[in-house]
Amino acid sequence: MKILVTGCAGFIGMNTAARLLKAGHAVVGIDNVNDYYDVALKENRLKYLGGLGGFEFHRFDLADFAALKDVFAHHRFDRVLHLAAQAGVRYSLVNPHAYVSANLAAFINILECCRAQQTVHFVYASSSSVYGANAKQPFSTHDAIDHPVSLYAATKRANELMAHSYSHLFNLPTTGLRFFTVYGPWGRPDMSMALFTDAIVAGRPINVFNHGKMRRDFTYIDDIVEGVVRVLDHVPQPAPVDAHSYEDPARSAAPFRVFNIGNNSPVPLMDMIGLIEAAVGKKAEFNFLPMQPGDVAETSADTDDLEAAVGFKPATPLAEGVKRYVEWHRSYHQV
Repeated sequence: MKILVTGCAGFIGMNTAARLLKAGHAVVGIDNVNDYYDVALKENRLKYLGGLGGFEFHRFDLADFAALKDVFAHHRFDRVLHLAAQAGVRYSLVNPHAYVSANLAAFINILECCRAQQTVHFVYASSSSVYGANAKQPFSTHDAIDHPVSLYAATKRANELMAHSYSHLFNLPTTGLRFFTVYGPWGRPDMSMALFTDAIVAGRPINVFNHGKMRRDFTYIDDIVEGVVRVLDHVPQPAPVDAHSYEDPARSAAPFRVFNIGNNSPVPLMDMIGLIEAAVGKKAEFNFLPMQPGDVAETSADTDDLEAAVGFKPATPLAEGVKRYVEWHRSYHQV
């Protein structure tokens, strides 16, 4: 197939594009390669993809509707995988306009292009952040999610609502994927796994928020990619219409679905740090801090719907994933 992957210089984007290329698909990638984090890392990801063959890259911002329409005019895509976004909960507190451009304006642009081309399946990245202030664990796609606690989360929930409107109005099959704390080789340097590993290796104290009283559903990148690839081929069908069609957020009379992709095994943050310490062979120094605005104390993914739909459930043990990440980190950074 020919597949468009936006955000292909990103962590999940590069790994997913690589998997698709290795499977023999043609991949067209779009990324603006912004400086939110280390541009050199993004360039190295692109270099890796370029060496796999079958990869065509376009460098521009998805808020540029004319440039995006031009790509669609020159290609007929079998699938569109939209992973580009302005990420980061804390950054949304200081630069909210970046999220309006990257997560809202860009999203409507790609929806419009998919509508015009009658795309067979539009799959996009959502986030576990959409669950916001929900206290019920594990988080389920059948739960109401009306109380986001960050602008980032609000834009991701808006993406799901925008996608549903296009599924309803234009019969565009859409699937949103709520990712849970993704980590692994080529990971983002602003995420806790990279920040902690880098500091422990260098002998610097690590900042640990909420005094370490956090639990996260850490999900290894290979599990994320496996879920994404399987979902690409699982084109959603409308649910039967009845009086209760719209009472369940995960059910719709339109060709619309959302799935959690998480490890379904939340781990205390301090346990994760202990695994890094073991993999590095060095103890951490701690700087305990209060909870950051926009953050949540615990995330846990109910993945039953994903397993029922595509026969896959993420399950890489955190100890194994941390070991693989630390090995990559030390090799890539030569530390």
